[in-house]
Amino acid sequence: MMKKILILGSTGSIGVNTLEIVRAFPDKFEIIGLTANSNIHLLKKQMEEFHPKTIVIADKKKSEELKKTIGNSCEVLSGNEGLLEIAKRNNYDILVSALVGFVGLAPTIEAIKLKKRIALANKETLVTAGELVIDLCKKHKTELIPVDSEHSAIFQCLNGENPSEISKIILTASGGPFLNKSKEEFENVTVEDALNHPNWKMGSKITIDSASMMNKGLEVIEAHWLFGLPKDKIEVIIHPQSIIHSMVEFRDGSVKAQLSTPDMKLPIIYALSFPERFNFNAVATDLKKINQLTFFEPDFDKFTCLKMAYDVIETGGTSSCILNAANEVAVEKFLSGKIKFNRIPDLIEDALNAVSIIHSPDLETIFDCDFKTRDYLKHKFN
Repeated sequence: MMKKILILGSTGSIGVNTLEIVRAFPDKFEIIGLTANSNIHLLKKQMEEFHPKTIVIADKKKSEELKKTIGNSCEVLSGNEGLLEIAKRNNYDILVSALVGFVGLAPTIEAIKLKKRIALANKETLVTAGELVIDLCKKHKTELIPVDSEHSAIFQCLNGENPSEISKIILTASGGPFLNKSKEEFENVTVEDALNHPNWKMGSKITIDSASMMNKGLEVIEAHWLFGLPKDKIEVIIHPQSIIHSMVEFRDGSVKAQLSTPDMKLPIIYALSFPERFNFNAVATDLKKINQLTFFEPDFDKFTCLKMAYDVIETGGTSSCILNAANEVAVEKFLSGKIKFNRIPDLIEDALNAVSIIHSPDLETIFDCDFKTRDYLKHKFN
């Protein structure tokens, strides 16, 4: 049966990889809608190939520019209003939630309410509103299938298993580009250094998060909500080769792992095809060519962002929303050259100490918390 897909963030790395899969299975998937922030050049190419009914450009000026070049060939919406509108329409089966940042939360919630399958690549949805999102999924009986390689690995390892028999889950981390740098060297790293990830090709924000290991911290929070586990049952281990994407240890001592060459198309196709596995030979894993698999503990003193993520699980409430918003601001400031790399955790800690934490928040409170955190840091720079 043909599945209709809406991709939020089609010009980013997850979106582009999703379209590669759709291209490989034209009899399985149809694109209903695409959205982008401002890359109208790539979005126009995608529109011409996949013929979506509707596209959304977050940048309103860019949307007007695109309208002039495509005429009436496709409906064009804009801004956050456009994202909500396209997500509310009942004309798709699967939402690929691949927007970067907090902006992905609201449209994903609309899709959950419509009982659409959510292929979730937007970490911030669960980091900022995990309890609310999981409760909504249960209420509406909505499938939430992770696209992050680590959470996809855990999801696959748990398929057919009894969750009560989990001893712990083990999230693997490459360690990023600064694995072998000292904490003192962080002061002098450049944006170019931080964007040079050894294993993965990703967008700039997630690549900087990988360099600070905040990406793994966000994944710890995400795993806490996805799999309903306390923080002491979620372990992070450095695995520089990025071949084992994550593991589950069970109470009898057995460990299950999911392995593959690092390529995001594999977790994406699993989320789209589940519970089937499609015949897909574009990504090959030749174990004979892999010389070694190594593992060791992360340095929590060097990678303080990872420690802060564990801490906010214990603190609860809106603390993870504050952490996320502050991190987004800090990464933006680093990418624009306004702060040094080693200042990223300092800004996050500052915001966590300054912004009030609200427990058992509703959606309006979460949005208010996100705004207050960004506003606090904005005034710090004025």
